[in-house]
Formats: sequence, structure tokens, C-alpha cells
Amino acid sequence: MVLRDMPIAPKYRTKIIRTILFISVLFILWIIAAPGCMTFQITDSKAKEDFRKKGLILKTGNLQIGKRDIYYTSVGNDSLPTLFFIHGSPGTWSAFSEYMEDPEMLYHFRMIAFDRPGFGYSKKGGALNLADQSALLLPVIMHFKNGQPVYLAGHSLGAPLALKMAADKPGYFSAIGLISTPVDPALEDKESWRRFMNHAPLKYLLPGAFRPSNTELVYFKKDIIELSKELDKVNCKVMLIHGAEDQWVPVGNIDFAIKKLTHAAKIDTVIIQGANHFVPFTKKKEVKAALIKMIDSSSLKN
Repeated sequence: MVLRDMPIAPKYRTKIIRTILFISVLFILWIIAAPGCMTFQITDSKAKEDFRKKGLILKTGNLQIGKRDIYYTSVGNDSLPTLFFIHGSPGTWSAFSEYMEDPEMLYHFRMIAFDRPGFGYSKKGGALNLADQSALLLPVIMHFKNGQPVYLAGHSLGAPLALKMAADKPGYFSAIGLISTPVDPALEDKESWRRFMNHAPLKYLLPGAFRPSNTELVYFKKDIIELSKELDKVNCKVMLIHGAEDQWVPVGNIDFAIKKLTHAAKIDTVIIQGANHFVPFTKKKEVKAALIKMIDSSSLKN
């Protein structure tokens, strides 16, 4: 007798059906729950309360640019130079909340941070490539102009976005701080698996902010090649900050950036020993000092 011709006993058939149903229900529940997991998002009320406890007023709001809403937070004296923070992937504006609460930073800057497209309160509409993000976020930055110098500070995937914006609007920014910057196409991990995870049904297995993160990282494999051709358009000062032990974005990216940023007004590098990819969170003192060093001497307080 062939094994496949053997009938399945009713009790085993019932168990198989129950198992399939159980797995199906779990899968459906995960698809429903996953978007709400690991969003890295905090509520307006909690963020404002956290800043209030430190004697600070955190302003929040949304700016409509085209069909997209961009959520932002702002703190500090409106008459000061402005430093915009650009978070990595995944993430939200709150990645830089400790800097925005810092008295020394507040002495020098008005600080504004936003949720990038696809993340946090700006998630509606999904993730975008670098070119589309730059086109969307430059008007946000222009909205806050106050006649004072403007600076950018981006971490991880937020750093090449800062480069893209500086290339798209040369002369507007006084300096950009690039933290843990992926910029060399040759050093970028191909991560072919990301393309598979970007299609249904696999993408629905990714929780919360990891879904748009995977999408924009798929885009970035092409974006980084195009960006490398535009680096000579950047004409402001550039501060390159990197952890010497960064395993995700090798420190060799700095050499490539220096080689390609041929028209930058000035390039400074800060390589922090013993630091990995999460250097803005583990080496805040060193990163803060580097960001303050970007300030135009004419705008420094005595």
C-alpha cells in the first residue's frame, strides 16, 4: 500500500485542521498588531510633559507639504541659529530629544526635529527615496527661516538625506553634521533579502517602523549611487562624525566623503574611539561638542 493512499483518521484530521486554523489566526492577529508595534513614537502630551519637567516649552505641529503631513517639534529661542535634526531608520524625532533638552545646545541653537516621511506622526503615505524626501522636507526647513544661519545634523540614513538637501539647495546651509554616514556605494551591504521582504505577504510580517525602514533601505541601494554623483554640489561646511567601531556603516565611508566633497567650504572629521553605530546616544558629549563646533564664528555668543 502506498503511504499517500492511507486514509487520515478523523481525530488526526481534526488536529491538522485545528493547527492550520491556529496558525492562520496567529498570522492574521500579527498582521493586525504589527503596525502598532515598535513605532518608536511617543505622544505629544508625554513629550511636552517631559520637556516641561526640565523647564522647557516643546512646540509641536504638522506642516502640510503637497499631500503629505510632516510632524515637527521645536524648542529654544526663535532668534537663534537653527539646527535641524534628521533621525535614522527606523526612528522618530525623539532620537534627538536629549540634545534638544541640553542647556549648552539651547544656548547656541533653536532646535527643530521632525518625523521623516513614513515614520512616527509622518507615517501616512509610506516611505520615500532620498530625492523625494529632500523635495518634501526642504519646504519644511524653509518654513522656519528666521534670518539666522541654518544647520543640519543627521544620523545614519538621516545623514545622506542631509547631504542630499545640501546638494539640492547649495548655499542655504551654513554647515551639516553627518553622524555615522553611509555614502560609499562600495561599502554598502547589498542585503538582497530586503527586496523579498518588501513584497506582500512578507512585508506584513515586519513590525511597526521596520516596514517603512525596509522600504527606504531598498530604495537606498540605488540612492547611494546617485548621491555619490552629487556630492560636489555641497558647498557648505561639513562635520563628519563616526564611531571607530561602527560595524553597520564602516568608518571608511569618511574617506569616500572627503574625496567626493570637492566643493565643501571646510571638512572636519571626528572619529570617536570605542564607539559603534549608535554614537549619538552613547557618546553624546563628543557628538555635542562636534555639533557646536559647526557654528559660524560670527554667530557665536561671547
